Amino acid sequence: MAKKAEATVEERLRALYDLQLIDSRVDEIRNIRGELPLEVRDLEDDVAGLNTRLEKLNDSLNMIDEEIKSKKNQIEESKTLIKKYTEQQNNVRNNREYNSLSKEIEFQELEMQLADKHIKEFKVQIEQKKEVISDAKEKLKERTEHLKHKKGELDAILKETEKEEEALIKESTKYQKKIEERLVIAYNRIRNNVKNGLAVVAIERGASGGSFFTIPPQIQVEIAARKKVITDEHSGRILVDALLAEEEKVKMNKLFVKLSK
Repeated sequence: MAKKAEATVEERLRALYDLQLIDSRVDEIRNIRGELPLEVRDLEDDVAGLNTRLEKLNDSLNMIDEEIKSKKNQIEESKTLIKKYTEQQNNVRNNREYNSLSKEIEFQELEMQLADKHIKEFKVQIEQKKEVISDAKEKLKERTEHLKHKKGELDAILKETEKEEEALIKESTKYQKKIEERLVIAYNRIRNNVKNGLAVVAIERGASGGSFFTIPPQIQVEIAARKKVITDEHSGRILVDALLAEEEKVKMNKLFVKLSK
């Protein structure tokens, strides 16, 4: 069985630059989405939090209503007892019994006053809580509308780009398999260390893409010869000549058009 021919340096450089173009396109798609997924998640958390708060506030209102009912029942019980003790006073045999009943009546009257005071306090609490509930409902309505709008934006972008992104990720994996492992590891390391994710760049006006440091003419000649993988001594990026870069861009743009359909 014939041994598979090893890829030339030029073939590796082309594959590396193609991989960079694919990964840069994925970066571009993700940048279009930007902070939207995080915004949606934050808004979802806000809406959930406000719903929980409203639930607790309504539970609290129900508890206060139950307390008011309890105090009203207590007042009715006290009225019943006062009536009973008053009637008993008409049938007492001595002052001691009369005074004892008077004290019971006085105690029940105090209980009624205290219950009435609590009812008034509870009603004030109800009004305050209703204001808080009204504000929370307004915020919930605003956040829900904002969430709906942001979800719509995100869904539209996802619908437009998700299929292309998935296809590009598959292509990225496919192209990585064309390149020897040590170069892929170096490529990924460089990509992770630079802000714009560019690990492979073309020579532009005598300098590496995005850099102001001039590359010596002799090195430029070596890069154009495509006989070895050369990195920029300042940024560590892998360098390719402008002509190779242009040829690969034309080829990959056709692929991107196809994947975006």
